[in-house]
Amino acid sequence: MTATATIRMARTQEPTPNTFWSRLGSAFAMFRNAKSITGLAILGFFVLIAIFADVLAPFSPTQVDNTARFQPPSAEHWLGTTHIGEDVLSQVIHGTRGVIVVGFLAAIIATIIAIVVGVVSGYVRGWKSEGLSALTNVFLVIPGLPLIIIVAAMFEQPPLVLIAAVLGITGWAWGARVLRAQTMSLRNRDFIQAARANGEPLRRIIAVEMLPNLMALIAASFVGTVTAAILGLTTLSYIGVIPVNTYNWGTILNWASAQGAFRQNQWWWYLPPGLCIAAIGVALSLINFGIDEYVNPRLRSAGERARAMKKKGLNVNDAVTVVRAPASAAPHSTTSKDSTA
Repeated sequence: MTATATIRMARTQEPTPNTFWSRLGSAFAMFRNAKSITGLAILGFFVLIAIFADVLAPFSPTQVDNTARFQPPSAEHWLGTTHIGEDVLSQVIHGTRGVIVVGFLAAIIATIIAIVVGVVSGYVRGWKSEGLSALTNVFLVIPGLPLIIIVAAMFEQPPLVLIAAVLGITGWAWGARVLRAQTMSLRNRDFIQAARANGEPLRRIIAVEMLPNLMALIAASFVGTVTAAILGLTTLSYIGVIPVNTYNWGTILNWASAQGAFRQNQWWWYLPPGLCIAAIGVALSLINFGIDEYVNPRLRSAGERARAMKKKGLNVNDAVTVVRAPASAAPHSTTSKDSTA
C-alpha cells in the first residue's frame, strides 16, 4: 500500500469533529423516526391551512346564505351549513389559524421561560438555585384555566395573544422542573468542567455546551405545551369564556351545541371540528412518542427489534418466540432415524 493511499484511508476514518453544529444536528435526530415524521406531516398540514386560510376557504366565515340553512354536505357547501346558512368548511379553515397561533405562541413563551429558569437553577448553586426552584414549585400549583377565566372576564373581547400569554405563563413550570433535573446531572460532566476551567462565561456554557444536549427534553416540553394550550383554548371557547366571534374549533362546537346540532344529529356541524382536534392531538402525540423513543434507550431498542422481526415475517405480538430450525436439520434427523432402525 502506498503512502498516498494510507493518508487517504486515515482521512476517511477521522471522527466527525464535536462542534456545536454537529451536536445540534445530532440533537434533532429525534425527528427522523417514522412516528415523528408522521406527526410532523399532519401538523404541517394544519399549519399550511392556517397560513393560507384566506385562499383555501371557499366563503367568508360570516357569509350568510338564507337559502341554505341547516343544509347537509353538498357540492356547493362541502361540510354543510349552520342554522343561518354559514359555510362550516370556511369556519373550520379559519378556526385553524386561531388554534395554531395560540398553541405555538403559548408554547414559545412557556419554553423560553422553562429554559431560562430550569437550566439556570440547575447549573448555579446556593440560594439562587433554591429560589428559582421555589418559584417553579409555586407555578406548578397555580391553576391555569381559572386564571384565564378571571383574565378574560376583565376584557370585553380578550385577544388571542392575551390568552396565549396566560397559557404560556402558567404552563412553563413542569418543563422547567425536568430541565433543572437534567441540567444538575450535566453540570458535573467532563466537558462542562473543562469549559468552566477555561474561564468560559455562564451564558456560553449554557448556550453552547448544555442546550444541544437538552434539545430532546426541550422539544418534548414544547410539544406538550402546544397540546395543553390547544386543549385549553378549545375548552374555554366551548364553555363560552372566549367570545364566540373569535374563530377557532371550540367556538364552532359552542355554536353547534347552542343551536341543538347535537340533539338533532346535524353531524356536519360538530363532527369536523371535533375530528380536527383529535387529528392534531394524534399528530402531537406521535411527535412526543417519537421523541420518547429516541431519548429512552429501552424504547429505541424495542422499536428496532420489532422492525427487525417484521422484516423476518414474525409476529411482534406473539407471546412465544418462534424458533425456526435450519434447513440442514431435516435431512440429518431423517438419516439418524434410518441408522437407528
